Amino acid sequence: MINTHPLAWYAALTSVSYPQRRWLQDRGSLTRRIQDRCSQFSVKPIFQSLSRVYGDELDVMGLRHGELAMVREVFLYCGSTPVVFAHSVVARKNLRGAWRGLSGLGNKSLGTVLFTNPKIRRTPLEFKKISRGHFLYERACTRMQIKPVNLWARRSLFTLHGQSILVTEVFLPSILDLPS
Repeated sequence: MINTHPLAWYAALTSVSYPQRRWLQDRGSLTRRIQDRCSQFSVKPIFQSLSRVYGDELDVMGLRHGELAMVREVFLYCGSTPVVFAHSVVARKNLRGAWRGLSGLGNKSLGTVLFTNPKIRRTPLEFKKISRGHFLYERACTRMQIKPVNLWARRSLFTLHGQSILVTEVFLPSILDLPS
């Protein structure tokens, strides 16, 4: 039976073009992959604060309803074009532990931190097609004049010393303009 719950994320992709699938299923550093295809890569933070997290993030992060976590949102740019919207969540208690340096990242890439430490482990990717009304869609479309019908997102947990950070990446249509 297929889970059609609105908060569900899936372990497999369906109805995805080959170019989209290549971006979504790549388990390496998304930052590095974009940098390899773009001469002017940059990270532009738009939000970082202690905040409540969304319903489909509570269980994954082991948080109670209303519990605060550090939320960081950035756009990854190729030149002047945003290609990915990234949304990261760290439990407040873990900001004093394994992830204590994350609050000072600024315009540095989180991917650089995650993929340079061999002790960090990543869970399998989960996927979701998001559209109007989903918080990630609304946040990801803030820099777009023409909003697509839907966007593909993926997420996974990165764990260090038993503490996790949830990283969700929303792929904007312009990602497909980069060489594959």
